Amino acid sequence: MCWNVKTFNQLTNEELYAILKLRVDVFVVEQNCPYPELDNFDQQATHLFKKEADEIIAYSRLIPRGVKFKEASIGRVITKRDQRRTGLGTELMKKSIEIINNWERANILIEAQAHLEGFYRNCGFETISEPYILDGIDHIQMIYKQ
Repeated sequence: MCWNVKTFNQLTNEELYAILKLRVDVFVVEQNCPYPELDNFDQQATHLFKKEADEIIAYSRLIPRGVKFKEASIGRVITKRDQRRTGLGTELMKKSIEIINNWERANILIEAQAHLEGFYRNCGFETISEPYILDGIDHIQMIYKQ
């Protein structure tokens, strides 16, 4: 199993479909949160994912600074349900940070679901906002300072 790093235009149709399906399965269906999943940032993002037996088991979307926020951003962070609590999520975040650092040393802003604050804190992020509602779920802004 190796990590795949691709721009939007480098993704195959099958990879894009699998990514979108995983994102909808987790964020819309599992979390019972109807929201606009297709937000026009995918085209400017780098997509990081890991496959096992032709199935995507971990994914994040990396957005350069100045596109969504003045900082670089990591979003749509997912590990498949049966892969959670295995360390894969931490590995995913470390790889995401490493890739952004290869672009440039920029602070990284995330909009984290509030219940995952401890996980992201363990990945080196610090909370910079009070909780707020985003798409019906408590979120907080967190930053990884370079």
